[in-house]
Amino acid sequence: MELRHLKYFIAVAEELHFGRAAQRLHIAQPPLSQQIKKLEEELGVQLLARTKRVVELTPAGKLFLDEARLTLQQAERARRIAVEAEQGMRGRLRIGFVTSACYSILPILVRRFRRLHPLIDLELVEMTPSRQIEALEENAIDTGILRPPVGSDCLAVKTLLDEPMVVALPSDHRKADQKAVALKSLLEDAFVLFPRHHGPGIFDVIMKACHQAGFTPNVSYAPNEMQTILAYVAAGLGVSLVPQSLSGFHPNSIAYRPLRGDRVRLELALVQKRDDENPLLKNFRALASEVGMEYASQFRKTM
Repeated sequence: MELRHLKYFIAVAEELHFGRAAQRLHIAQPPLSQQIKKLEEELGVQLLARTKRVVELTPAGKLFLDEARLTLQQAERARRIAVEAEQGMRGRLRIGFVTSACYSILPILVRRFRRLHPLIDLELVEMTPSRQIEALEENAIDTGILRPPVGSDCLAVKTLLDEPMVVALPSDHRKADQKAVALKSLLEDAFVLFPRHHGPGIFDVIMKACHQAGFTPNVSYAPNEMQTILAYVAAGLGVSLVPQSLSGFHPNSIAYRPLRGDRVRLELALVQKRDDENPLLKNFRALASEVGMEYASQFRKTM
């Protein structure tokens, strides 16, 4: 039994006339009669009672008509879903992200993507950069949002945001009243930083900046979460360098100041497999770039 047989039967059942049904289907009447007869033979059931003047549905035909309509509706739904999936309008997208992305573009990106693509199910998983790379290689996620470097030739990296780093100081710090702070002036301070295995991107950027300023920072505390780093700074346990997007936390306890001299910047990037042609991912990547550029414009206005 083919879908066209159901379509033919529905037309005859609704018209109760083979001639009108044939015209509606744009086929000749004899082939239509043959197809209906073939359908009945295949089912082993008489669906239509025919006389020279009248065509009527049998009791079995009436019940079969309801099911035939449902089957065609379901087939059309299946076709539509397949087309929408091919066009990147429907499906599931698994996204890994680093915690710090939550304080910049991730909420905006997710909200806008869900509004534009309501039929796509987003699965968000908080992961360290190294775990995201493993998950991509294992096909456990479709894309990741992390701080480079990536260090894998099979992954494509697209920068979404390149934001300045600022100094986070306890509000009673000796440099808190300055408009900008020279990094080398903090060489005697205790630093609160990510451990490298947890956030190699941000750790390496900070270490490089400190070395260029002529010192190696004295890391007294190395919590795994950015919120904890800021809490330690707010408690007066040390200083840190953080992305500018985090400068709204603990405003009464932390003074955020730009660096004097050469600016230190930190990337946030979208990572995916190089050969991944998932249309859902293509739409997400395009929107992520757009949101990143809009967010970056905020930094240019404040600099």
